[in-house]
Amino acid sequence: METIYLATWGSRFWAWLIDILLVGALSNLIPNSLGFLWDSDFISVESFGVHGVLMFAYWTLFEGYNGQSVGKMALNLKVTDRKGGKIVFRVAALESFGKAFLLPLDCLIGWLAMPNSKLRLFNRISSTIVIRTKYEEPEEVRYVKEKE
Repeated sequence: METIYLATWGSRFWAWLIDILLVGALSNLIPNSLGFLWDSDFISVESFGVHGVLMFAYWTLFEGYNGQSVGKMALNLKVTDRKGGKIVFRVAALESFGKAFLLPLDCLIGWLAMPNSKLRLFNRISSTIVIRTKYEEPEEVRYVKEKE
């Protein structure tokens, strides 16, 4: 029997924040470097919609490919199926929909309807979990720190 360690809400929050900041920075950097100017109305409904679509695409691609966004890689987290296996793009899209477009509701329903399960609603719907990954050095490799 394999032991799977579910990620804490705290580590999931920090991974989410890294992803939000990264995609936000890139979504502003690329158009500005091409000479376009984003609408300066930061709190418009349209900007939230565009940002949601970008986040949905980002999470679907990264988590569908290897289960990890950049934020999850930084914090040794991974989205898997309920047995710890790889998920496919269709499942990643379903799991990502909740956090890209409905995150407050997605979390609130998860916390209230499934307490202590560490699941958002869309984790439950997509049969996914977020786990802490193990960092292991490659076989037959030993890291030595150089003295300064």
